[in-house]
Amino acid sequence: MSESSLRKALIVVDVQPTFCEGGALGVAGGNTVAARIAQYAHDFREQYALVVTTQDWHIDPGTHFSDEPDFIDTWPPHGVAGTPEAELHPALAQLNPDVSVKKGQYAAAYSGFEGVTPSGATLAQVLADADITDIDVVGIAESHCVKATALDAQALGLEVNVFKDLTVPVTPEQGAAAREELRAAGVNLVKSSDL
Repeated sequence: MSESSLRKALIVVDVQPTFCEGGALGVAGGNTVAARIAQYAHDFREQYALVVTTQDWHIDPGTHFSDEPDFIDTWPPHGVAGTPEAELHPALAQLNPDVSVKKGQYAAAYSGFEGVTPSGATLAQVLADADITDIDVVGIAESHCVKATALDAQALGLEVNVFKDLTVPVTPEQGAAAREELRAAGVNLVKSSDL
């Protein structure tokens, strides 16, 4: 493992059945992206000091859930804590992450930096403790939780890559808007094969 790899983390955002085809908030292409992420993580694990997963893990998120959702601030129930849909996608069964972060237990949460580990540490604390300087972000959905996680990482001064081929947006239009916002913030949008 090279010295540079000791300072890099892979953050796998919300790759859960609830956000893939057949799930409560299924995104087209979600299952394919899950499989691609699993293969990438298997092939390049040695390049990362940490592999982190985030999960929506809603217990009682208040107005985040709605019977009449607007799909902007309110949503149908999804990622319900303890259900199969909230677990990591089966494609990630062999991932064995170093750190698992759960978010949104009692409120809306899009960024992985809003979540905590089982011991109560925040993602920012975990990355700082491991002297992480660079992160690669993959997962679902590009237009929402991937974007929010990448922007928060960038705001912390980390060097951030989002792998365009290892994420998928809710809609093409929302994906285009997210990429514009990410570029404007200084996030690198690359393909996994570029690095």
